Amino acid sequence: MSLALKLRKAAFAAVRPSCWRAFSLRVVPASEHAPALRELECDRILDVGANRGQFSMIARILHPGVPIEAFEPQPGEAAVYRQIHGADPQVTLHELALGDQAGEADLHISRRRDSSSLLPIGELQAKLFPSTEEVGTHRVKVVRLDSFAPAWKSSRRMLLKLDVQGFELGVLRGSTEILKQCAYVYAECSEIALYTGQALFPEVKSFLVDHGFRHVRSLNDQHADGRLVQADHLFTRA
Repeated sequence: MSLALKLRKAAFAAVRPSCWRAFSLRVVPASEHAPALRELECDRILDVGANRGQFSMIARILHPGVPIEAFEPQPGEAAVYRQIHGADPQVTLHELALGDQAGEADLHISRRRDSSSLLPIGELQAKLFPSTEEVGTHRVKVVRLDSFAPAWKSSRRMLLKLDVQGFELGVLRGSTEILKQCAYVYAECSEIALYTGQALFPEVKSFLVDHGFRHVRSLNDQHADGRLVQADHLFTRA
């Protein structure tokens, strides 16, 4: 993250009293996503890869009153999330990972926790993004997102946000029923392999197109060594 972006995010939080508690915990809303989220009409937000609650914060600012279901398998990050959002009755945190099969898996922990993944962290990730090398593993529970479909059957315009460090396709394959209830998918995808075995943007796009979505916008491009590395992508139901 560039220094300019860090300063913009800090300034965004500094003028909003609702952000001050999180700011004291060194967490600020992910305001870089505001252009994509501002105009969406959703009835439930699924924050997959919630980390410490940065995306949930901007979602709450832009869509007050819309229920948020957050997923974060790292205990330390989940604890901070609860400090920030625990008093909000419209926010539910699920301390587990999502995939295409239920069970358990090793989460590969990055030195910078928001770069952790169910996939092994590749050498290129550590080279392009310093301090993201793997420092250990943590056994986590994995479920399919579709297991929540009965509880959310009244929601027909959900927003599914994915920030799972290369495991987007694994989550989506376990979400085929949930996708029928989604109006939007907003996913960070890579153009080059940063994690071992990850799907790249064309594969994620193809899967979503096959399930009735169309790609409408790319934001927050990240470049390194003169090439596009990753970006956030907004899909809407076709």
